[in-house]
Amino acid sequence: MPAQLLTIEVDRLDAGTARLRLAGELDFDTAPELVEAAAELRRDGHQELELDFAGVVLCDSSGLSALVVIHRAGTGAVRLLHVNPQVRQLLDRTGLAELLAAPPRAVIRDAREAG
Repeated sequence: MPAQLLTIEVDRLDAGTARLRLAGELDFDTAPELVEAAAELRRDGHQELELDFAGVVLCDSSGLSALVVIHRAGTGAVRLLHVNPQVRQLLDRTGLAELLAAPPRAVIRDAREAG
C-alpha cells in the first residue's frame, strides 16, 4: 500500500494567527513540508499557529520532531487541535503535550462533539 501524502490547508484567522489543517501521514517524508509551511506563515507575520490534527492518520517520531522545530522557531503559541488518541499518547509519553498547547482528552472529545 503506498504511503498517504500529507495535505496542509491554511486558514489565516487574523493578522497574528493561522490554522494549518493536516490530513494524511505526518512522518519522515512529510514532516519537512509542515515545518516549511509553518515557517512561511511566520515570515508572513502569523506567529500563533493552530495545527488541526483531525485528518492525521499517522504521526511518527519525525512528526513529533517537526512539532518541536515549529515550537522553537517561533515566538507565539503552537496549539494542537483534534488530536487523535494515538498522537495524544505520543505527546503524553514524550512530554510534548506540556510543551505544546495540547488540550486534555476531555476537551478534545468535547470539541469533536461540538462539530
